[in-house]
Amino acid sequence: MEWKTRGEAARRADLRVDESLDELQELAATAGAEIVARVSQSRPAPEAATLIGHGKVEELAAAVHSTRADVVIFDRDLTPTQQRNLERSIAAKIIDRTQLILDIFAARARTREGRLQVELAQLNYLLPRLTGRGAEMSRLGGGIGTRGPGETQLETDRRRIAKRVQKISQDLEGVRRTRLDRRRRRAGPLATLALAGYTNAGKSTLFNRLTGAGVLADDRLFATLDPTIRPLILPSRRRVLVSDTVGFIRNLPTTVVKAFRATLEEVKEAALILHVVDASAPAAAEHTAHVLKVLEEIGAAAIPQVLVMNKLDRVEAADASTIERRLWAGAGSPAGARAVGISARTGSGIEQLLDTVDEVLALDPLVRVTLRLPTADGATLAVLHEFGRVLAERYTGEECEVDAEIPQSLKRRLGALCR
Repeated sequence: MEWKTRGEAARRADLRVDESLDELQELAATAGAEIVARVSQSRPAPEAATLIGHGKVEELAAAVHSTRADVVIFDRDLTPTQQRNLERSIAAKIIDRTQLILDIFAARARTREGRLQVELAQLNYLLPRLTGRGAEMSRLGGGIGTRGPGETQLETDRRRIAKRVQKISQDLEGVRRTRLDRRRRRAGPLATLALAGYTNAGKSTLFNRLTGAGVLADDRLFATLDPTIRPLILPSRRRVLVSDTVGFIRNLPTTVVKAFRATLEEVKEAALILHVVDASAPAAAEHTAHVLKVLEEIGAAAIPQVLVMNKLDRVEAADASTIERRLWAGAGSPAGARAVGISARTGSGIEQLLDTVDEVLALDPLVRVTLRLPTADGATLAVLHEFGRVLAERYTGEECEVDAEIPQSLKRRLGALCR
């Protein structure tokens, strides 16, 4: 739904509505739905009880009846009250954009971490929607005592969900700590390149092209959900790591952003972001601006970027600099950002991309550090000897104090161990 504006702004709003509904239709198809009708509305302000007003509710109810639809999907988040009121008036299941995205994520999560993240987001979405359903949960008839059992069941469900949310949050924090510890044990002077971009921009296809990883690459939204990391040799013979992450999308639910904090840290800790854009998409400039906004929200805006203009094989002959200006038009290019045109499907432009990464990726200067390690932590000590120069070792009880010269990237990975 898009509320009424005027003049040129109204025409732009109409275009945004069409683009947003196109994206919603693609999301619905990804979830396995068959679209039988599309409805849009322009009104001065949302209606508190149903979002769309009594007349539009009747129109929707008639459309559901005539098309025999069993689900109505709203391109806006619905309040619990609006969702209940709509379900009472329309003979179909009512879901909103957030619920649809969570359903897709639930189907796509493969790793334990991914499934925990999705469940956490779903429970946080469900919790406020239990409010006011006590009477529905009661199995007693009308009269004295009807409300009590219903409210008791409601409170029981709330407590059960709250406990489960707490348990999942603790498990995810444990997964996060385990990942950091594992990364520290395997630490070396290897910079990480994070592939980031709007969903379905071709990140996984590019990831496979660069690393030969064989990650699922499909022309669907959120085809891959769990992050994957593989090594890559640059033309300079430097070895780096490449990380493929979850795709961004406009109005990504806050519950999803919070739940996927550990996954998004892969982007925050990267030395360079490869910002992949589907240059053939009509809304490519908006997608670029949206990704820049999300990167800023997660604290990754200051990380150097290379704009990877993908799918140029689908674009009519045009100068790459012209496409670049169009893509940056919505938000402005980050300081020092470079751009490269490629086709991940055909391999065109990949050599130029690797050369650009080699030029942009900062050198890794040596720094002198003192580390305190448990005497049993032979793995970290071996890493220091392999990738740095150990100057001195001092053993005191259960600790080993090490003076060493190591690459800056290794110091960043060892984190709290360094002084």
